[in-house]
Amino acid sequence: MEHLDRAQVADRVAGLQRRPVTDPDARAAAVTLVIAERDGVQGIWLMKRPATMRRHAAQYALPGGRLDPGEDEITAGLRELHEELGIELGPSSVIGLLDDYRTRSGFVMTPVVCWGGEPDVEPVPNPDEVAQLFFVSFEELLVEPRFLTIPQSPRPVIQLPIVGALVHAPTAAVIYQFAEVVLRGRHTRVDGFEQPVFAWR
Repeated sequence: MEHLDRAQVADRVAGLQRRPVTDPDARAAAVTLVIAERDGVQGIWLMKRPATMRRHAAQYALPGGRLDPGEDEITAGLRELHEELGIELGPSSVIGLLDDYRTRSGFVMTPVVCWGGEPDVEPVPNPDEVAQLFFVSFEELLVEPRFLTIPQSPRPVIQLPIVGALVHAPTAAVIYQFAEVVLRGRHTRVDGFEQPVFAWR
């Protein structure tokens, strides 16, 4: 996997012509895909939520959450990144946005792609929000996804076999689009991918 600079990433994200979702009945949320570097290897941060959380317990997630009143997606994504991983980035770190993804639990999720700043910056995870934190290299993100059929939906359920586990949509869908757009240079859409039934609540 080639080492990407910010200009390359920005060109690929800008070329996507992203698709927003307008749904007045859904709650707005944002997640961040932070391009970080450890020991010369580029990747992103992925979390596993604590089993004690009220919603989405023990599920894999990108840093993020719902928008507070008066926030836009970028402001919320950067705030959640700081609250959950202790990484403080400004608006100038934002490269762009990927397609919105409507979740079964009633959210419209906007993925915010950020440049992580200085190499080898170590996050400080908030234990109330993060049970485990993974640095997922670009090489690992190039894994081929798996697709399942379920009786509850005609859409395929997407899984990514990464971090020694199976990561499902919505997180898997967002990460897969990131890999397609940023790493492979392909404008792949992911709104047709389904979530497993356990994530519908």
